[in-house]
Amino acid sequence: MKTFLFRSIIGIFFGAFLAVLFTNAIVIFEGRETLDGALFIKNSIGSILCGWFSAVSPLYFEIPSLKLSQQTALHFVTLFILYFLLAFGIGWIPFTWNSFFITVLIFIVFYLIIWTCFYLYFRQQAKKLNAELTNLQR
Repeated sequence: MKTFLFRSIIGIFFGAFLAVLFTNAIVIFEGRETLDGALFIKNSIGSILCGWFSAVSPLYFEIPSLKLSQQTALHFVTLFILYFLLAFGIGWIPFTWNSFFITVLIFIVFYLIIWTCFYLYFRQQAKKLNAELTNLQR
């Protein structure tokens, strides 16, 4: 529970940071002097929720009773459902079949890239730890 709360706070703060960062980028690079307050609030809440469930959903990988394939499937399905409900509900993605399939494709490609990077990183860390344990036994 403590880990869940800690990750929740980190995710919420990270989502809020990204919302402010993107808003500042729009103001600076598009030269806007005013913003639609309701749109800002809606997008900020969306970004905060995205940050929250992106930070909390990796907890699946800390359940030792699940295989890596089960952990990955649960993580993917959780992120997929929550992100698309949020993105369609807020209006980040227009609700057309074409935009849905393009976004799903982009989502899967990014998920695979990020998952592979984390997998390779942690595999390398495991090799280092195993090498150190081997050296300790000598």
